[in-house]
Parts: sequence; structure tokens; C-alpha cells
Amino acid sequence: MIKKKQEIVLDSVPRKTLAKEVADRIIQLLASGQLKPGDKLYPETELTKMLSVSRPVLREAMSSLESLGIIHRKTRDGTYFSEKISSKPYTNMLSLAGDDLPSIIEARMALELGMIAMAAEKITDQQLDELNQTIKALSEHPGDYSQVDKEFHRIIAFSVNNYILEGMIDSLLMAFDRMSKNIQFRERDVAVEHHKAIYEALKKRSPSEAFAQMYRHLDYVRKKILKQRKESKA
Repeated sequence: MIKKKQEIVLDSVPRKTLAKEVADRIIQLLASGQLKPGDKLYPETELTKMLSVSRPVLREAMSSLESLGIIHRKTRDGTYFSEKISSKPYTNMLSLAGDDLPSIIEARMALELGMIAMAAEKITDQQLDELNQTIKALSEHPGDYSQVDKEFHRIIAFSVNNYILEGMIDSLLMAFDRMSKNIQFRERDVAVEHHKAIYEALKKRSPSEAFAQMYRHLDYVRKKILKQRKESKA
């Protein structure tokens, strides 16, 4: 007896595919240089004619671009390309990492080690003072000092003053939070020592020394977290 094939139900593909193509073409306006970041897009009626699509398809494409931070809408003024790279794509990618803590740690290390060398060249005296204040606060903190620790790394990240990297910084701090949750015990004296060494390297404006000290710090944290994680699963 031949079994009856199970009925398979699939969502309609054409419209979603078309909306993606529309989104890609709108992005191409930036890639080709026809429009620049911060420029206002054509009105909806003009875009539908230019792209030969319906309003629902265009609106679906625009919604996807807005969710990625590529465009933003101003009430009663129209739609604009964003002037800066949004953190949303990076945050979305990081959320897909799930429980892959080793990859999250490596991603954070790669980003911070790249930024610390540039920070040594760009960090201001005011930002150095702010770093020093976080070290003082860390040394006096009686309990969970993760937020003070996070502020130390945030100051360094923003000192680079690079609008492309700024789009990644929120994801970096999100990775920081996920790593901090996996630290079962803290060693404040070690953290203070590491932070002071990083601060002194930045104060001397030495990219190579700043890189070496940040690597020492992050590698120490990485090994501690992965060891604790392995022991908790044993």
C-alpha cells in the first residue's frame, strides 16, 4: 500500500524575496554614491514607481532597513539614511551566538586589542583622568565591580573616536556583560593591577605596550572564565 504523501505547507516566497531585493537596491544608492549618509530618501510614491513594486513590498523592505539601523523615519518629514553605522546588526549577530562563550570572548578580544593600539594615539587627557577614576573606584569597591570594570573598557573604546567602530561598541559591551555573568569569583587586586598597567601604557602613548597589557588582561579573564565553565560542567 502506497502511503499518502504528507502535505507540506510553505510560506509564500516571492513577496519576501522581492522585499529583500528592494532593500538591496535602496542600499545600493549608498554603495554607488548616488546618496550619502544623512540624505533624505525619495518619497514612497516615487520609490514605488522607480522600483516597480507595490507599497506593501516597499514598506516591508523599509521596515527591514529600519530594523538594521540603516534608515530612520522622521515624523512628517520623511525617511533618511542614518548618518552613523548602527550597532543593531552587530547586536543581532552576537545574539545568535547563543551559549558559544569561547567565540564571544575571542570576538571581544579581537575588537578590543585592535582598538587599544589606536586609543594610545587618540585618548585625551580628560579620558585618561576618567580611566584613573574608574581604577580608584574599582580598588575601593566592596562587592561586584563589573559595572566599574565595564566603564573602564567603555572609555577606552570611545576614545578611538571612530564612527565605524562606534557601531560595534554596544556589541562589545554586550559581550562584556555576557562574559561577566560567567565569572564565579572576582579577584579585585588582579583587576586593579591589570587596569593600572593598561592606564600607564595609554598615558605613555605607547600602542605596543598598551596592546601587550590589554592582551595580558583579556587573556587572563578568558582563561579564568573558560576554566570555571569547564569545571561547572564536569
